Amino acid sequence: MPDAPGLILVSGPPGAGKSTVAAALATRFDPSVLVSGDAFFDFLATGAIEPWLPASNAQNEVVTEASAMAAGRFARDYATVFDGMVGPWFLPTFAQATGVARLHYVVLLPSLDRCLDSVATRLGHEFDDPAATRKMHGEFERAAIDPRHVVPDPPEGVDAVADLIGAGITDGRFLHAVAAST
Repeated sequence: MPDAPGLILVSGPPGAGKSTVAAALATRFDPSVLVSGDAFFDFLATGAIEPWLPASNAQNEVVTEASAMAAGRFARDYATVFDGMVGPWFLPTFAQATGVARLHYVVLLPSLDRCLDSVATRLGHEFDDPAATRKMHGEFERAAIDPRHVVPDPPEGVDAVADLIGAGITDGRFLHAVAAST
């Protein structure tokens, strides 16, 4: 992998393996930072709306911008891996808020059954809603995502997925240029 990849955004529906893969990627760089997008939802002290509900859009935009600003600042000095559910519908908001000129955008998209199984069996994660998993998986499946950013049905094993992403970073497959603000 290149010495200074900047910002790597690992996204996908619940249960896709984002957190596990992002953590493995972050260990491949020194120095590096791992930013968990979910942690920013924990900052909402009162009035939080479940982020998959339609009424949460304004809240999600604020959380997306705040997490992106933090990730972008880290990416100026560290290899930064961001783990979060940033669909292509929020990619322009996220990318603009980072303040970086480019980032690597990776969408892990296993089958719905694989995501549901992962959500049902994972340990140490508070999210376990199968209906929300189905909804978010469908949104990623239906979204207009440039296919070069999608890792459909990722291989088993975190190292195999991290290797695949590393190769895509090296060859520029996942590169996303951030549009200049107007």
